[in-house]
Amino acid sequence: MQKTRPKILIGGVGNVLLGDDGFGVELANRLMSHDGLPEWVKVIETGIGGMSLVQELMYGYEALIILDAYARGGKPGQLYFLEPVLPDLSALSAQEIRDYFADTHYATPIRALSLLAHVAEPPETIRIIGCEPEELDDMKIGLSPVVSVAVDKAVTMVTDLLKHYPARGLGMVEEKDKTF
Repeated sequence: MQKTRPKILIGGVGNVLLGDDGFGVELANRLMSHDGLPEWVKVIETGIGGMSLVQELMYGYEALIILDAYARGGKPGQLYFLEPVLPDLSALSAQEIRDYFADTHYATPIRALSLLAHVAEPPETIRIIGCEPEELDDMKIGLSPVVSVAVDKAVTMVTDLLKHYPARGLGMVEEKDKTF
């Protein structure tokens, strides 16, 4: 009897035209070319388009790891390992829900996951690997040196997490984060 393989989606998000906001995209690209990832892991980069993340998640995954720049006021290059909390939209009217999802300027991973929760079942386990940016919102291609170093560390972080999956899940998170 063959065991069912776990399915993990890793999604890199961000805008490569805004300096360190491209952290998630760069990390996803590095992981895509990494030889040591298990066959049951799929890595995508979505840029700033949340809909492609929703579309991919419709295929059904046990777990999702989101890779993104994440400004929390820490030291530039600091990595965070978090569990997001999806907003409760049950008290919103149909008009408010439509407005919440219609504003494409806010195509964040949390909004994409909230949309998924309205149309399908989100993965049971969702984690965020975020990196404190040094430079955001400047029209600049390329990561700052400190965030480039963090990408290397994050590759190791991801591969270490996957080595122990599913026996230990995706590890303990720093905290549940409501502001992502």
